[in-house]
Amino acid sequence: MQKEIAPPMPLTQAKVVGTDYDGQRLDNYLAREMKGAPRRLIYRIIRTGQVRINSRRAEHCTRLQTGDVLRIPDNIRTYFSTAQAAPLALPVLFEDGALLAVNKPSGLAVHGGSGLSHGVIERLRATHSGRFLELVHRIDKGTSGVLLLAKKNSALRSLHAAWRARQVKKRYNLMVFGQWQPQAATITLAIKRTAGDIGSRVADDGREAITRTSLLRQYSNAALLQADISTGRTHQLRVHLAAVGLPIIGDDKYGDFAANRQIKKKFARLYLHASELSFCHPLTSEAVRICAPCPPDFTHLQNQLKKREFN
Repeated sequence: MQKEIAPPMPLTQAKVVGTDYDGQRLDNYLAREMKGAPRRLIYRIIRTGQVRINSRRAEHCTRLQTGDVLRIPDNIRTYFSTAQAAPLALPVLFEDGALLAVNKPSGLAVHGGSGLSHGVIERLRATHSGRFLELVHRIDKGTSGVLLLAKKNSALRSLHAAWRARQVKKRYNLMVFGQWQPQAATITLAIKRTAGDIGSRVADDGREAITRTSLLRQYSNAALLQADISTGRTHQLRVHLAAVGLPIIGDDKYGDFAANRQIKKKFARLYLHASELSFCHPLTSEAVRICAPCPPDFTHLQNQLKKREFN
């Protein structure tokens, strides 16, 4: 395997991490420090050792601590476009002094990368100029629904801890090809990241993944399901549902490609919607439940399924 090489860049003077960023992941910190930098570039300079914490190489998921000495390439901005992100207005589902939840449409990436200069986070930062704003979690580009952001680093750290402790309830609505069966009610197949690709697969040596589904509406050749996940593996719902013979409609990576082609002209999207997020507020400890109504796309497809147009 050929070793990855990135253009050498001189390092900056030492940058000391302040208390506001204690516990933040390195990749998220760099994305904020280097506004406009594609994620792929951030990951590359980390992988190739051009980012150092206390004079040592680090991983993208390394969590910073107060007092860490961080070095990054000094002329990094010559390697990416400095074009400013366009402000973005999305429906607000919840907002207070610590949190912001928006209803993300399908087809909009949450952050820049893979040829995309700016995603939701960069464009919302342009809208909320000068204020701390970070993604609490991520959802796929094709997935619509609840997206939670933190307006305070203390809230971000607390919610990340809650996510790791599986104290956050995540519910989705999805439409699949096939007939739902009771054996699909609880799916516990282990999932492993796919080497050299941004994806996952079912594997015995993978990480634990738990998905619970229930049937909302069965059609002749498709179904509307509700799913709760207590783990958050990459593409978990898409991989799990495909593995049990219920591929999500519109999934161009794990789905039924022939069936997708049949409906793509009229219904070109991934039919996966993050409908609900429930957690304890990171600052007040009050119960918070954020819901995003199902988009019209779901209703339109269900109306066609009722007519058995795709039999």
